Amino acid sequence: MPPQERLITPEITHRSLVQLGQRFGIHYRVDGTPLQHQPVALGHVHDVGLPQGLHLTLSNLQVERGYTSTSYQSVPWFFSIILEGTIQLQIGQQHLQLGAGEGVCAHFDAHHPLTVHQPAQPRLSTVNIAVRTTAPLGLPAPGSQPALHRWRLPSALHQHLCTISEQPPTTWRQPLVWQGLAIQLIGLGLPETTPALPKHHGLSTRDRRRLAALHARITQHPAEPYSLAALAKEAAMSASSLRQKFRACYGCTLFDYIRQVRLEQAHASLRQGHSVQHTAHRCGYRHASNFSSAFKRHFGVSPHELQRDKP
Repeated sequence: MPPQERLITPEITHRSLVQLGQRFGIHYRVDGTPLQHQPVALGHVHDVGLPQGLHLTLSNLQVERGYTSTSYQSVPWFFSIILEGTIQLQIGQQHLQLGAGEGVCAHFDAHHPLTVHQPAQPRLSTVNIAVRTTAPLGLPAPGSQPALHRWRLPSALHQHLCTISEQPPTTWRQPLVWQGLAIQLIGLGLPETTPALPKHHGLSTRDRRRLAALHARITQHPAEPYSLAALAKEAAMSASSLRQKFRACYGCTLFDYIRQVRLEQAHASLRQGHSVQHTAHRCGYRHASNFSSAFKRHFGVSPHELQRDKP
């Protein structure tokens, strides 16, 4: 079981929000004029890596000053469940307000980011689940358009989540419990209208094996000058078949995944102190200006801003 980490505790300042956002591709804005060391919220945020491509974040906060988060980093599916308190969400022209016992299933991308406003309130307790890849759980791929889907928790499950969220996931047992709960919440929260993959686009065992090998190669060597024709030949598929099957298997397009891995590698390189120019070339970008634009779209901050605010 991957280790869990307490990201922020017990006093959350504007500076700590900025640092958290740089790590996860989220831009934070505090209502009014923020002061670097004045608390925005009090409480705890726990980060738990789970198997099967899932990532869990548990928040239990007293929000002193309202703040807004804008998420640019795309994942196939994202779920937010409100145990106590209220939040407002927006993707494009879609707006939702969620209260205790409600959840949302979202699909968004860098061009249509997810914006969430957390108003000042005595207590805000949430469970967030990011599905990084759809293949391990056999989940459907999202549609082509960003969307928000509201749903309501069964009351018994809501009460159970409130109880178990009071116990921080600091032992080996708690992440196992949360893994089962996360899968249950995904099953409840996925919209009924999610299109199933047509039969003629179904994935055979051979398809999945070839796609997994391609996925692993891109993950390990993201800077290579990939082309659709060469990758299709390597996977023994036509170009159109590779595009369709990769998206069906991993919930994102082939070149969106290449860009995501390159930018995550670039983020780590910049945090290690490498220059923007060096990082751009190392991660497969010929021009630093193109790299900087792609980086800001993905993470919400420019490479230079990341370096400037590096702790």
